[in-house]
Amino acid sequence: RDHCVAGVVFKDGVVLGADTRATSGNIVADKNCAKIHYMAPNIYCCGAGTAADTENVTDMVSSQLQLHRLSTGRKSRVITGLRMLTQHLFRYQGHIGAALVLGGVDFSGPHLYCVYPHGSSSILPFVTMGSGSLAAMSVFEDRYRPDMERAEAMELVKDAIRSGIFNDLGSGSSVDLCVITKDKTEYLR
Repeated sequence: RDHCVAGVVFKDGVVLGADTRATSGNIVADKNCAKIHYMAPNIYCCGAGTAADTENVTDMVSSQLQLHRLSTGRKSRVITGLRMLTQHLFRYQGHIGAALVLGGVDFSGPHLYCVYPHGSSSILPFVTMGSGSLAAMSVFEDRYRPDMERAEAMELVKDAIRSGIFNDLGSGSSVDLCVITKDKTEYLR
């Protein structure tokens, strides 16, 4: 249930990151849990909160995006994924425990959104969610700058997640990264 997920926009795309610990109360349920979920070839989503809720919401919207791509013959837009997520979460008035970081690159450039369990959202150049988010945010506020290079952005997200892991008992294990650019997506475990 406790997590640390984060994302940052850099010059050519978006870097998403997450820790890999899943907890059930004060028990570590899984030390190698994947919290970065596939939404579309150019869109990924990090989930904090109730693991089953984040998994199911992202799977459902991912299939809706695929149907949308098949019916229109076009690549998915990040804003379309955001709209689908926020409408679904709003419908359930916060009873779905999914706090999400949605990131992707489409024809209009890189996008990063913070999606809250009640269905509201924020558009920001860097975001963190979960129980380790305060420590991660302090790293972003200290070191973020616009138009970073890819390697610098990856290092920044990795350090932010590590800070969340170090300062929060609910976050832990290792760091997963996902780098999304116009041409390709890399998922680094």
